Amino acid sequence: MAPTRRPRPARLRSAAGWVLTGALVAVLVWFGWPTTLGGCTTLTIVSGHSMEPTYYTGDLVVSRCGVPTEGDVVVYTPPGVEDGRVIHRVVGGDAAEGWAIRGDNNDFDDPWRPTQPDILGIAVLHVPGLGRIASILLDPWAWASLLVIAGGVLLWPGKESPAEPAEPADASGPAAPRVLEPAP
Repeated sequence: MAPTRRPRPARLRSAAGWVLTGALVAVLVWFGWPTTLGGCTTLTIVSGHSMEPTYYTGDLVVSRCGVPTEGDVVVYTPPGVEDGRVIHRVVGGDAAEGWAIRGDNNDFDDPWRPTQPDILGIAVLHVPGLGRIASILLDPWAWASLLVIAGGVLLWPGKESPAEPAEPADASGPAAPRVLEPAP
């Protein structure tokens, strides 16, 4: 017997769905690929009060690579500070001489004048409070706790099944209850 084929419109819808899904995944990868893997996107969890009222502690800021202009909020690595990250606004300068940068809540410029290689990205998206949740996922103790709980759930002894009846039930139905008569 030959396999049945789906009608042509159903196959076209299925193919269109796969193409659309592939395109969506490609767009998400293109815009979401992190700079640590050679991409152009940086996620930053705000910490501190220097950018209030624009950003608050616990906010998540997504930034994309590019050349900033005055007024842009940038994420940069301070020169000489390997793992440090600062998110502040460009208030002057240029790529060659370095930018003057200041927090929105500060009345002084940052002590560093980052140049283009120091800039990780320009802020393009702000999600209030999401950084608090994301920071939990970055905590190794949170992952260790989840693994311990998952292990406990998997290894915890289950309920034992009830004992099998000694005699199989009669196929005609349940047995009638026996009535005990008092002895004479």
